[in-house]
Formats: sequence, C-alpha cells, structure tokens
Amino acid sequence: MSGLARENVASAKRVVVKVGSSSISGDNSDQITLLVDALAESYGRGTEVVLISSGAVATGMPFLNLEERPSDVATQQAAAAVGQNVLIFRYQESLDRYGIAAGTVLLTEGDALKEPHRSNTRRALERLLDLRILPVVNENDTVAVYGLRFGSNDRLAALVATLIHADLLIMLSDVDALYTKPPHLPGAEKLDFIAADDPLDGFEFSSSGATGVGTGGASTKVVAARLATKAGTAVLVTSTELAAAALRGEHVGTWFEPTASEERRALL
Repeated sequence: MSGLARENVASAKRVVVKVGSSSISGDNSDQITLLVDALAESYGRGTEVVLISSGAVATGMPFLNLEERPSDVATQQAAAAVGQNVLIFRYQESLDRYGIAAGTVLLTEGDALKEPHRSNTRRALERLLDLRILPVVNENDTVAVYGLRFGSNDRLAALVATLIHADLLIMLSDVDALYTKPPHLPGAEKLDFIAADDPLDGFEFSSSGATGVGTGGASTKVVAARLATKAGTAVLVTSTELAAAALRGEHVGTWFEPTASEERRALL
C-alpha cells in the first residue's frame, strides 16, 4: 500500500509540523496563536501532532539586546538558552486555551541518528503522544557541537518524521509553496505536485531565507522532503498562515509524493 494521499490529509494519524524562525519570532511572534489554532484543530480530530519549532536564537536576541543574528557560537548558544525558554512559554500560553500540554524535546544529531540515543528518542516521543502531550522539538542549540549539527530544522523535521513513522510532514515558512525559482523573480511558477521520481532538474531553489534570522531556505526543504518521502512520509510545503488549511487537507502548497510502501517504512 502506498503512503498518504493528498486528499486524505485530514484523516492522517500522525503529523509532524515544522515552522521556521521568521514565522514565529520578531514582528511575526503573534503568528504563534495562528499556528496553535491550526494544531489544536488537528489535535481535536484525534491526530497525533509533533511540532518542530525553530526560533530559539531569534526569540532570544531581543533579550540580549541583539539586532542581528550573532555570528559567534557562544553568543548563539546564549541566545538559544534564553529564547528556548521564552518560546516554550509562548506556545504553552497559547495551548492553554485548548487545554493541551506541550512537552519540550531538545535534540542533537546523535539523538536522531545513533543508537541507543535514537531508540530512546523514539520511545520518548511515542510516550508523549500516547499521553496526548504535544511535543515541541528543536535542536539543542545551547550544547550542539559544530560539525555534528542537523544543519537546519528542515532536516531535523524529516529525521523525526522518519523516526516516528509519521504519515505527513508539513514544513511551514513565509512562502505559500515552492516555486521553479525564487518567487520574487520574473517567470517564477508555483510547483503544485512533485512526483516521487521527479529529478527537479532545471529549478533554482534558494539556499537561505529572506529575513536573515533562520538557517533554511527552499533548497533545504527539498532535501528534507526527499529524505522523508523515501521513508514513506508524504510532505507538504506551504506558509504558516495556511497551516490550518494544510492540516484540513485543502489544496495548498507543494505536495511531495511519498515513495516507500508502508511495509518498507515499518522496517526503517
């Protein structure tokens, strides 16, 4: 049996949602409410939801009187330590409106890739979901070692989705979909559906976001999507403001068709 189809999104059992820094920090911090509304609606249908949230460094910057993302590792770590605390508080404050409890899970690359850490991470996430807790996952930027990092939370999201055998991974940013080239350039066309065997030749995907507070771009989302779809998880890329529509199964964003069967995914 093939993986989740686009028209069946609303009935997905387990969904991982990833949101970028620029969508929930700075002037867009009020979008946390919008995102939580969407997650709570899906949660209310019985869906198991995991949130991968960037934004610790960006959220912590104002508290350190920083106007730009710091370039040195020590200051990034300090900003992450402060920002992660504030970020989780904001999520929980919003989730309280629905009586949903969040659980913080901070990971390094080894926690997702190396045994016995990998199995321990899966067990922790599975138990949180069994208890109807909404896990909020981020890279542990305060202690992650340079050279042994996920690179971006797009990759982290794909690895977590694979680890817990999610039916769907939704990656949210400031852009409503992927385009054949950066959407501000003339001739850019929206990509609606990407087949499992589509090599995506001739397309120009940016390597970074436009705001400067995050570390991902369209290219990291494509790489992450390929990683997830090869494990049988469908992927949808869209904007944060369309999160509710995406989780309802409305025809938004760019859909990546999963490649693996349920039988193959069960072995991963």
